[in-house]
Amino acid sequence: MTTAACAALAAGVLSPAVAAADPAAAVQDKVFQQIAALQELKRAQTPAESKVDSQLLLERQRRAQRLPAGELSALDTGAKVSERGTVTVDIRATAVTGDLLAGLGAAGAELRTVSEKAASIRAELPLDAVTGLAQRADVRLIEPAVQAVTAHQLSDPSARAPRSDDAPAQSKEEFARKLETELSQAEAGIQAGPVTSEGDRAHNADTARQQFGVSGAGVKICALSDGVASLAASQARGELPPSIDVLPGQEGTGNEGTAMLEIIHDVAPGADLGFATAFSSDAGFADNIRKLRFDAGCDIIVDDVLYFKESPFQDWIIAQAVNEVTADGALYFSSAGNEGNTSDGTTAHWEGDFADSGLQAGKFTGAAHDFAGAEGTQIFEPISDASSGSVVVTLFWSDPVGKSANDYDLYLFNATGAVVAMSQNNQTGTQDPYERLDTPLFGGTGLRLAVVKYSGENRYLSLSGLGGRFSDSADGLKAYTTPGVTVGHSAARQAYSVAATPAAKPFGSPLEPGDPANPAGPFPGSFGPDTQIERFSSDGPRRVFYEADGTPITPGDVSATGGEVRQKPDLTAADGVSTSVTGFNPFFGTSAAAPHAAAIAGLVLSGNPGLHPKEMREALVNTAADIELAGTDVLSGAGVLLADRVLDYTGASPQPVTVARAPSVLGADSYLDPGETAKLSLPVTNTGDGPSVSTSVVLSTPTPGVTLTPRSKSYGTISPKQTGINEFGITVPATHQLGEPVLLDVKVSFAGAHSPTTVRFPVAVGKPSPVATDFAYAGAPVAIPDNNQAGVSVPIEVTGMGRASKLTFSVDGSTCSTDQTSTTVGVSHSYVGDLVGTLTAPSGAQAVVFQRNGSSGNNLCQVIFTDTAARAFSSVSFSDAPFTGSWRPAAALSGLIAGGVDGTWTFHARDVIGGDSGTIRAVSLHLNGYVSGAGKPAQVRQEVRNGPVRPV
Repeated sequence: MTTAACAALAAGVLSPAVAAADPAAAVQDKVFQQIAALQELKRAQTPAESKVDSQLLLERQRRAQRLPAGELSALDTGAKVSERGTVTVDIRATAVTGDLLAGLGAAGAELRTVSEKAASIRAELPLDAVTGLAQRADVRLIEPAVQAVTAHQLSDPSARAPRSDDAPAQSKEEFARKLETELSQAEAGIQAGPVTSEGDRAHNADTARQQFGVSGAGVKICALSDGVASLAASQARGELPPSIDVLPGQEGTGNEGTAMLEIIHDVAPGADLGFATAFSSDAGFADNIRKLRFDAGCDIIVDDVLYFKESPFQDWIIAQAVNEVTADGALYFSSAGNEGNTSDGTTAHWEGDFADSGLQAGKFTGAAHDFAGAEGTQIFEPISDASSGSVVVTLFWSDPVGKSANDYDLYLFNATGAVVAMSQNNQTGTQDPYERLDTPLFGGTGLRLAVVKYSGENRYLSLSGLGGRFSDSADGLKAYTTPGVTVGHSAARQAYSVAATPAAKPFGSPLEPGDPANPAGPFPGSFGPDTQIERFSSDGPRRVFYEADGTPITPGDVSATGGEVRQKPDLTAADGVSTSVTGFNPFFGTSAAAPHAAAIAGLVLSGNPGLHPKEMREALVNTAADIELAGTDVLSGAGVLLADRVLDYTGASPQPVTVARAPSVLGADSYLDPGETAKLSLPVTNTGDGPSVSTSVVLSTPTPGVTLTPRSKSYGTISPKQTGINEFGITVPATHQLGEPVLLDVKVSFAGAHSPTTVRFPVAVGKPSPVATDFAYAGAPVAIPDNNQAGVSVPIEVTGMGRASKLTFSVDGSTCSTDQTSTTVGVSHSYVGDLVGTLTAPSGAQAVVFQRNGSSGNNLCQVIFTDTAARAFSSVSFSDAPFTGSWRPAAALSGLIAGGVDGTWTFHARDVIGGDSGTIRAVSLHLNGYVSGAGKPAQVRQEVRNGPVRPV
């Protein structure tokens, strides 16, 4: 733009003569006119509307035909409104209370995820109810549901689009058919033989396991990603172990989690595994991180997910959860991201201090940011034509989260100067320093961004087009980029941010036309000094201005000279590897790199139990092979991991992990009776990698009157993967109540860092009765709300049983069919694969009965869930509908009857995907009591109000 045009615009006028002489100035004038129109709408907002995201407000105004005619004709508000007129939102509150939840229900909200820790609720809400809800004093903010993406890089650009649990990458029908194919292939033995990640060889992990004798035993590694839909298929193929700890109801959707678990198992085959979805919501992700550590006992946690609202300048709710688990001793690994780097020219990221262009950007207030700085004046940042479709653009500035009083806005224009997307939330002291917009689905040519300071002080800015690229435009705009696109919880101080390098073949296509060739990996060799990171792998460093609680790190300086600079990424690991999971063979992206790094850390921890996290970091960093720039750099961190180096550095050695197994009663009937003395057979298994030397067992019991002889016994040396067995005597007093178990505490001691291990076993007293008593839900049919995480519960009252030896749960019905309108089936529901069913005992103990099984099949009728069934319900196919017969539940029901069983039980069903509905009509419990070994029943009631007594 000419100097005259700049002066004219600065004065707020542009003469026709100047516009004719400088077409770019005319475009810019059109831009400023549209910004002025949008600012007028912003100035008119009420206090309640200031708590609502601008895209939601603008969509309401558009639908009410309250937008300026003609001026904003090309604008897409970005609000995603369903055919029912609802939007999925995140409601940030002062606290989650019963009154707030009741208010949401009255407003027509359907709950998705509720996090008391983060005071955040994800819900489906009528668009027309948004501003009314914002009037509540306990509501801080209502914004479109913050979306997320996994770091799975595909040649298909659509794979880079935002993902959420409400918007799967493909339709339910497409996904169901693909999953059914995988399951049938697994059962038929197709794809037989192990599929091993090439990263196992490239990292020297295969030879290191043999050399140092470690397998990951004694370590639990847990992943978070989208979902584990084909977990059963991978287990059936032998790609994963039969037991994986999936948090109840948190299996998610999609299959990236399954592929990550396969990588971990390939590299650390002896490690225990766990999983939870990261896609319930940002707050739900944070909650699941904590649950994996504090409830499931995971030693190492790895994820591959980025939520777009994760602040680059302060640890937000997800990073805060990472901080909590690392402070507790866990190791946390996360993908650095696939947003590119400046060295390869593949990124859309700029950060730096706000530079006032001197150009008033709106009718009322504001100044446009000058990207050129000392080089001149340029208020636009151009997006490359090849990466302009469905790019998520975020703007952050250096204010604390929830306390921003400096107001910046973000606008997207096309080559003619028409605004096509915007984000202009209010920041008046209580809001977040964040704006976000999406480029049009099909992109286009000549897209460019503008940042406007609406009011307040100058701040340090971070502008990112995630998955896109800033590139010089055809009409002369220069692209300005800087390093540091790595953002979010992977940049937490104690987290490991992992970059990617190919293990074998190069990524299959250029990221954009004209790019240089992608690097190739060393397989069947191993990584070395010539290793290069993937061109899409994100770079660092990460400048952070605030502690997690909002305390400034450098008070008074929130500019380019302030804050803390964190070295990110930390390490590099393999991608482009093989898994057996459809769609992830090969598996490219830092999504694949992070689990390789986590698994190598698992080998280290397995061979060095109790290794301090500081020592682990020292070992990983000091032994990584230096690649890319000399020394630690912003592309690869300390370098690429080599398992043999780090195991040698730490002096890893095979360790025993010896634990007791469930005891059994020896004798004619194999059951204890009150007043009886019997023998117990107690097996002890060494699940570790080294011999269990000087193994001994000490028995004790808190159960009054019970005696154990002897108190302790030696088991000698138990070889790896072997079991030793000894016998103990037990005497139960005659006064002991039939059906009440004896609690047996078993402490196993041995020479090793994992010693001792302690387990409590309940030993039944009495013989399970062959007679079952039925207790049924007696209420009216209850509708299951569609796509609502709150779901619905029905009660089942149990009386007169006391203790139970066996529990089965059934979904009943008189006549079975696949008619989704049927009133004769126990649970009618189209697409049973949408459902999660949970049974809760009066004690509060829960067991997931079924979770997302059955795909597109309709209705459950005359189904018996029992721990002894031959086939797991997780293996059902849509062709099995209507679902009948006996099946094993997702979680064992036996854990629900450890205490007394009298009281109110509940069966809870929730529908987690939209488009299908159903009803609970008939469900029941079947409980067996106890009889003595002599065959005398223990107060078996012949008449029970809730149902008949019958043999089972």
